[in-house]
Amino acid sequence: MTDVPVDETTSLSAAACLFRGLGDPTRLAILRQLALGEHRVVELTAHLGLAQSTVSGHLACLRDCGLVESRPQGRASVFSLTTRPELLELLGAAERLLAATGDQVVRCSVYGEKVAGR
Repeated sequence: MTDVPVDETTSLSAAACLFRGLGDPTRLAILRQLALGEHRVVELTAHLGLAQSTVSGHLACLRDCGLVESRPQGRASVFSLTTRPELLELLGAAERLLAATGDQVVRCSVYGEKVAGR
């Protein structure tokens, strides 16, 4: 068996793109809802309390990232996860990592939540 060389830069760049795609609380909330099953945009907007245009924009991003797909249902589109087991595994790992590190990531001076006086 021959090992195929991995272009580390390309691989790391793709991973960074994935994490940027996941790096928005609204997109994560949408993914959590879709983990429960298929949803139409109107259902997502009602659950999340967001404008239809906001939800649609985030769904477009998630579709471009290959994380969700849609199918027509009448005049609406129904969205679902494309890789449910892998995504749930990743999100579960993230929750375990956050539990292990406490709130340190929130206090990060670059990517943490902005706190007044800092």
